[in-house]
Amino acid sequence: MPKISPSIKPIHVESKADGLQVTWPEAEPHVSLYPWSWLQTNSYDPPVKRQDNSKELVLWGSKIAQSPPSVTYEEAMSSDDRGLYKWLSKIDRFGFCFVSGVPATTEATEELAKRISFIRETQYGKFWDFTSDLSKGDTAYTTLALSAHTDNTYFTDPCGLQLFHLLSHTEGTGGATLLVDGFYVASILKELHPEVYATLARVAVPAHAAGEPDALFKPSPPSGFPVLNHDGATGALATVRWNNDDRSVMNALDPYAVEEWYHAIRTWNRFLTSPDSEYWVQLTPGTAVIMNNHRVLHGRSAFDGKRRMCGAYIGMDEYRSKLAVLSEKFAGTQSADPGRVHERSVWDPAL
Repeated sequence: MPKISPSIKPIHVESKADGLQVTWPEAEPHVSLYPWSWLQTNSYDPPVKRQDNSKELVLWGSKIAQSPPSVTYEEAMSSDDRGLYKWLSKIDRFGFCFVSGVPATTEATEELAKRISFIRETQYGKFWDFTSDLSKGDTAYTTLALSAHTDNTYFTDPCGLQLFHLLSHTEGTGGATLLVDGFYVASILKELHPEVYATLARVAVPAHAAGEPDALFKPSPPSGFPVLNHDGATGALATVRWNNDDRSVMNALDPYAVEEWYHAIRTWNRFLTSPDSEYWVQLTPGTAVIMNNHRVLHGRSAFDGKRRMCGAYIGMDEYRSKLAVLSEKFAGTQSADPGRVHERSVWDPAL
């Protein structure tokens, strides 16, 4: 890589129809052309206000039951990818989406997950097919009720998407699925109790997974991450991390902040469990649900009988990559010719 002097200055600058042409001082002068659109999008003097994608999100409470986001299995699996784009777009806007008409088999459900990307393997394996047999050291493998939570708070990078499909439930009742929009709850909390919101955005929460004898997971750093995590550039809420069952000892908390912290999580829990926030749905074989684990908390009611579930984790980066590629194909300049291979340049606005 050639050395570039920190005091380098252009020897010639010229306005062209396509952009700003800059000639640099070299033994053989180098000419760069910076497109006007790229300069405008990436201006830092004056600074350009970055797009806040949260404006495109649909925040929801219990009334989402009237019209929940959904696609069909046929749409999601269609080879032209339009249905897949529709599915991923709904997940992006709402934080979750149902898929109806899924064959009640592990094979079909696994293929559905793989339509997005490869499955993320954890201590629970890749694709799960499980019952309440306590085969794993986790409350998911019991018949107990589970309060609203996100998964993998003990990972540095929690899984992005989580897909569930109830294959069967016989000789019993219960087991309703609970979904809560963490972004919706956080928005109310920020408006009504800004000091509580600030505490949840500031205090790191340690977590662990220690149910398996051959695994002991803690995030890096071990002090953990706040419940509410924000985009450093826009300030928008980016990730909710909350699982009280996996929370470790708060032994790094300032003694003077203990009461403040417990007041904050009590308030947070009160809003999470409000009837206005909780969306309850009884899943049936043939309908899968997928959720953004960085936004939507999930849980269930207690149940009895024989219940068989299957599902998988998918990484957030893999999901975002597939959505971005499909957005280029169907929502960008290629919409008129979706068969054309997209060639990105260094000036691509997506970069």
